[in-house]
Amino acid sequence: MSRTDRASLLIHADRDRVFAALTSEEALVRWLPPQGMRGKFERFDMRDGGSYRLVLTYDNASGAPGKTSAGSDVSEVRVVLLVPGERVVQEVDFESDDPAFQGTMQMEWGLREERDGTVVEFEARNVPVGVGARDHAEGMTSSLVNLAFFLEP
Repeated sequence: MSRTDRASLLIHADRDRVFAALTSEEALVRWLPPQGMRGKFERFDMRDGGSYRLVLTYDNASGAPGKTSAGSDVSEVRVVLLVPGERVVQEVDFESDDPAFQGTMQMEWGLREERDGTVVEFEARNVPVGVGARDHAEGMTSSLVNLAFFLEP
């Protein structure tokens, strides 16, 4: 049975700025890694039909073993759809020998304008069983908080 995880946050910035942060290599590497991790792109092609390879490395791997190695999570991401100012849809495959992390997870970032800024809604569908629900919720929320700190004055 597949699982869907969701998180959302009001970001005090307009939709165009938020969308730019969701699609820029320089911005993503700064805010996307959850707390306790850092990221780097081995390749980056953000366009419909494009893809990227993201390596997330744990600051401290003890007690938080990675999906790819003890200290890292590597993912291959395909860009399914970009709707400027509205949506980013991606398919994610984790690089792992563990069958619990196999399968393609779909991630969708939706943007909704509000009076005080932009609500960013993050939904992950078909989450692999090896990704703990609590850990995933914390990671998704951490990334959204990082995005807010990145964009808000």
